[in-house]
Amino acid sequence: MRPYFFFSYARRDYEAGDAFVDQFFNDLRDELGRIEPAAGADELAYRDTERLRLGDNWEQQLAQMLARCRAMVALYSPAYFASLYCGKEWTAFRGRVRRHQELAGDVVPALIPVLWESLPDELPDEVLKIQYVQLGMGDTYVRSGLRDLLRTDPLGAEYRHVVRVVAERVRDAAARRLTELPEFDLGAIRGYFPVAPPVRPAPTAGMVRLFVAAGRASDAPAGRAPAAAAPEGGVHRGGWYGPKPWHWAPYHPPTQPSLVVRAQQVITAAGHTTTLEEIGTGLGEKLDQAREDNQVSVLLVDPWMAGSERYRPALREYDDQNHPVTGVMVPTGSDDPLAGPERDALWAGVRGVFRRNWLRRSDPEHLFRVAVPRESFDDQLTIMVTVAQNKLMDDNFDWGDDVDGAAFGLGPGGADAGPAMPGLAIPAWPPGPRRSPDGAAVPLRGEQDDVR
Repeated sequence: MRPYFFFSYARRDYEAGDAFVDQFFNDLRDELGRIEPAAGADELAYRDTERLRLGDNWEQQLAQMLARCRAMVALYSPAYFASLYCGKEWTAFRGRVRRHQELAGDVVPALIPVLWESLPDELPDEVLKIQYVQLGMGDTYVRSGLRDLLRTDPLGAEYRHVVRVVAERVRDAAARRLTELPEFDLGAIRGYFPVAPPVRPAPTAGMVRLFVAAGRASDAPAGRAPAAAAPEGGVHRGGWYGPKPWHWAPYHPPTQPSLVVRAQQVITAAGHTTTLEEIGTGLGEKLDQAREDNQVSVLLVDPWMAGSERYRPALREYDDQNHPVTGVMVPTGSDDPLAGPERDALWAGVRGVFRRNWLRRSDPEHLFRVAVPRESFDDQLTIMVTVAQNKLMDDNFDWGDDVDGAAFGLGPGGADAGPAMPGLAIPAWPPGPRRSPDGAAVPLRGEQDDVR
């Protein structure tokens, strides 16, 4: 099945807008059905809330539909650009449009934005390249978005005109048959948004301790044998291996003797110094000592060896502890499987070792990164070290003993503690929930976790 459009929206807009998102989706689908009468009802649109069933793998199904739908309608709003999974959906479909252009030489405008609310000031450059308004859509739509039209005149001519314009754009894009994507992992997509805040540069250079867990040429890990052999090394599915774990080179052909050498070059180019050792017994104590010595640490982990008897105990011990100034990078090798049971088993093994940290793999802090490709290794490592250095600086900052805020006029006897800061009005407690006419609490935006 190739639905005409994939409906991409922020969960918070759906919850805050109550029936408005539903009404627009239904009106758009109905209008598309009117101008495309040959299309079946199930063929017109895909929306997760209507198609997902009990027990479905929602991430896998979203990826399948992003790969097959003929167009994507994206509901632009502040909540949309703050959503991790909206960013993944947008980026995956944008990549599909580009791939079609490369293969067919045809530019298909199949990513169709709809201005739902006024947009935030900061938007990714890739988003700004796509026009999201056009002449004739009305002043209210351009000024404040479609949601405002639905609030003020849900059956009016201006709203109906916008719906018709969007439906016609979907029809036109669908007629041009965008190339389908092969199977992909939506969770591994690094979306263009939300836009991460700029990382503060580390104020001073420092020591970065590198720890490596990787195979050797003499290893024959279960499920993979050396594909080639040389007097001093060999090639497995995980890359090139030498006599020691720090000879591991997952990216082929290696531009440097090993990944560890490349990591040391990146770190020293940033003004730091490094040490190196293999991951083993007592890893947690070494990381704690490094933190006490004002040093940050980075673990470089071969995904093929993460679950081996040599490294599994130490990595699981790390995963069970709290090491806030330690980063973990798990590269994906150039010869690693891109899809299928072997790939699933590989990353399931990594997930089994890093059971807690796996949930952090998309965090904006960049301290746990998996499936790191060659193209972004240097940048991701630089960001990781900078973030860890900043956290270390925060740990060491002297916040003083004023835990109750009295020095700022906010604690006991606040008025006697000093003059009020001009221009600030700070309530004593957070505001309570808004109330609907029937008295029920209406959740404030941001109170719910946005899982999309």
